[in-house]
Amino acid sequence: SDYQQRLLDHYERHPDFIAPDSRRNEVVAFVKGGLKDLSISRTTFDWGVSVPDDEDHVMYVWIDALTNYISALGYPNTEKGSKFDTYWPAALHVVGKDILRFHAVYWPAFLMAANLPLPKRIFAHGWWTKDGEKISKSLGNVIDPVELVETYGVDPTRFFLMSEVTFGNDGDFSDEKMIYKVNANLSNELGNLNQRILTLVFKNCDGAVPVEIGEFTKEDEELLATARSLRERTGKEIASQSIHKYVDHMISMVWDANKYIDVQAPWVLKKTDPERMKTVLYVLMEVMRHVAILYQPLMPTSSNVILDQLNVPKDERGFEHLEKEECKIQLGREISKPKAVFPRFEVPTAAVSAETVKA
Repeated sequence: SDYQQRLLDHYERHPDFIAPDSRRNEVVAFVKGGLKDLSISRTTFDWGVSVPDDEDHVMYVWIDALTNYISALGYPNTEKGSKFDTYWPAALHVVGKDILRFHAVYWPAFLMAANLPLPKRIFAHGWWTKDGEKISKSLGNVIDPVELVETYGVDPTRFFLMSEVTFGNDGDFSDEKMIYKVNANLSNELGNLNQRILTLVFKNCDGAVPVEIGEFTKEDEELLATARSLRERTGKEIASQSIHKYVDHMISMVWDANKYIDVQAPWVLKKTDPERMKTVLYVLMEVMRHVAILYQPLMPTSSNVILDQLNVPKDERGFEHLEKEECKIQLGREISKPKAVFPRFEVPTAAVSAETVKA
């Protein structure tokens, strides 16, 4: 209770300390409602860490659990150069919304009592439901993550979970939503775009990046500028844990590239203006390099398959290589024969029938 006002002052001085805003408001309201003291030990059971010099008491479980954040860094060794000195305070705690109070009220109070710095930010994520219902063993609707990965693959599963819901809110899972999302954004848009680009290059440019290209047009420059700004735009979203917005930027970039290829129609330019075709294909390959590099945190395997097909060197796939002139798609470099990156999934018949009824 001695730390109630100090906590409120900290929340006021650091409005980004708790996120999302809805959770922050809940915590602030709870603390304003008045805090009571709690005992840091228990005597009603004997499992737990014993209190030194008193075998009748065990430590309150949250004292034990929360201090693991710093004891794992070697605390109380706080000497310069120690792990604690190097890594604390933590930049971000990501916790379930059901244990936010322990992390946003109790933990900061404990640290204040010990005169230790507080973590910089605490983010509470939501829960998943299944087909609109709470996931529980009694309902028999538990989602087996191993089965999910075996059915759809690791990268499509990661993509769906990070894009389908506003990170921090609750989200609903269904196989139908998963299939529609993966087929639309990955197979139809990203995968098909990659296949179209590299097939055209492989067939019409002797299996290599064109040796020479022409001057960029306004449309070329606009698309390349959008790709070059992608790192900054997605970086801002990650800094605020808006992972779904990160994905939105990526999806939008692929939409822009698909629109560009349809308008430029390099398959037509092959007959009417072969030199222009080469420039258009080069622009698209450079855009795909940006897209694949920036998709790596979400879909590492699939992104690297695309980079392999573009023949981007493995030591030039970091974010720091995006704008280095020597790391751009190199003229004359051979590419690999394109293969499908994302499979299409069939929607269950029952789901199709339900959609028909709704329509």
